[in-house]
Amino acid sequence: MSAIKLNVIKPSVNNLTARVFVRAAGLNFSEHDVYGQTRSAEYLARAPSHLTPMIETADLPKGALWESCAIMQYLCNKHGLDDFYPKDPETRAMIDSAMFYLIGTFYPYLARATYPALKFPQYPGEVGYSDADADTKEHARKEAAEALAEPLEVFHTFYMGGKAFIGGTKPSIADIRLAATLEFLAVIDYPLPAWAATYMAAIEKSLGNAYSEPAADVRGYIDYVKAQRQEELTGTA
Repeated sequence: MSAIKLNVIKPSVNNLTARVFVRAAGLNFSEHDVYGQTRSAEYLARAPSHLTPMIETADLPKGALWESCAIMQYLCNKHGLDDFYPKDPETRAMIDSAMFYLIGTFYPYLARATYPALKFPQYPGEVGYSDADADTKEHARKEAAEALAEPLEVFHTFYMGGKAFIGGTKPSIADIRLAATLEFLAVIDYPLPAWAATYMAAIEKSLGNAYSEPAADVRGYIDYVKAQRQEELTGTA
């Protein structure tokens, strides 16, 4: 039996992060698609958050861990994966900061900008979740999309700062998280700056099939969503 059980929902960039990482790191794992199962009593008994990705291993205090960044940090620490998460305190601090900045600032904008197009549920308390009219919701979505440019440039000028990757000459766990996140922008045809397109291509080239194979699931879902939207607009089926 594999040492790590990875529970995922495939058309998700949060899940894509963990799926890429375990492959790139060469870890011993089994992958389980839990679409439609995360609210079941069995799943909630293991992960009351009902979140994915979620790993299970007997080594953890409660046998389970969710949050993609925490999963990568733990597995790097557990298996000594210094190439992805260098032990140097200053380098590690920048990687941690980049991931926290993504989760706390960049991703909320991205979710508001893309989730309506992806037909993902939005968060209580926000316009997209409310009973507001369609025009109000679309206005809020566009504002979120416009707000993406500033934090995106922060990754370029501050966290990368002339380096190929946040991690330097090799992709770090922060790079995996950022590249996976940027995949969702295709659903709204977001005009990525040239550096970001080059960066994503470099990540995929560096990680090879470990990136491209799980990324195909996200890309396939995005293609499906866009085709469905086109059919709705044209009235074809």
